[in-house]
Amino acid sequence: MPNAADILWFKTRFADRIRAAIHGTPWSLDFIVAIACQETGEIWSVLRRKDLGEAQILALCVGDIIDSPKRSAFPRNKADLLAQRRGDEMFAVARKAFEDMARHIGGYAPYVDRPQEVCRGVGLFQRGLQFFRDGPEYFLQRKYETFEATLGEALKELDAQRKRIGYGSRPTLGIMEMAFVGIAYNIGAGNFRKERGLKQGYKPRGGKYYGENLFDFIRLSETVGEPGTAPLIDAPPPGEAIVPPPTPVEATGPFMRVDTRVSTLYLRSAPRKSRPPRE
Repeated sequence: MPNAADILWFKTRFADRIRAAIHGTPWSLDFIVAIACQETGEIWSVLRRKDLGEAQILALCVGDIIDSPKRSAFPRNKADLLAQRRGDEMFAVARKAFEDMARHIGGYAPYVDRPQEVCRGVGLFQRGLQFFRDGPEYFLQRKYETFEATLGEALKELDAQRKRIGYGSRPTLGIMEMAFVGIAYNIGAGNFRKERGLKQGYKPRGGKYYGENLFDFIRLSETVGEPGTAPLIDAPPPGEAIVPPPTPVEATGPFMRVDTRVSTLYLRSAPRKSRPPRE
C-alpha cells in the first residue's frame, strides 16, 4: 500500500488539479489523496516505479473482480453484465482493462485464466460498474482514463453521499466527518452507521476496515508536504502514531471571575473523622 514517498509522487503530479477541483467544497487535499490511496493505491504505487507515463498509469487503475458468490450489487457475474443493453461491449472493455492491469500487478494474475472475470471498478478513484446502467458512456468511452474525469465522478459521488448521511448543509467538515463520507462512498449511505465509527466498509481477512485505513491515509498524507512546502503536521519518529498538534484554546464570551471565599477546602491530617468549623 502507498507510503509517504508514494504520496509525495502523487501530490507532485496531481495536487494542483485536485486543489482547483475542490475549491469551494468541504474536502481537503489530503482527504482526496487518501481516497486515491485506499481505492487504487495498491496499483499506482507499483506502477509509478515502472517506466510508464501518467496516461498509462491512469488507464491501468482498475480493480476488483465481479465473479464473487457473495456479491449482490450489479453486475453479480458475467451473465448479469451481458444481459444488459451494450453489456457485451462493457464486458470487452472491462476484460481488456483487467488483463492489461494484471500484467503489472501480480496479485491479479491468477484470475486472468478465468474467462468470466473482469474488473468491476475503473479509474483512479474507482467508479463501480453498478453505475454502468445509469451512464454507460463514461465506461464505454473509457473516460475514467483521464484524471479530470475520474476525479469529477468521485467528487459528484462524495457530494451525494455527504448529503445522504446528513452533512449536506455543512460548509466545512472535520477529518472524522470526511472519513465518514468516505465510508459511505465505499458502502453506500444506506449501510453507513455513525455509531460504528471507523470500523465500517470493506475489510480484508486479517486487515482493517475501510474507514480505519482511510483515516490513517488522511493523517499520513498530512505529514507529506508538496515540493518546496512544509507538511501540515510533522511526521512522528519511527514506531509512534501520527498525532496532529493540539488545537489552541479560544475563549469566547465575557471573562468571569470565580469567588472562592464562599467555602473552605479542608484537608485531613490523619485518617479520622472530624467536624471542622465552617464559615
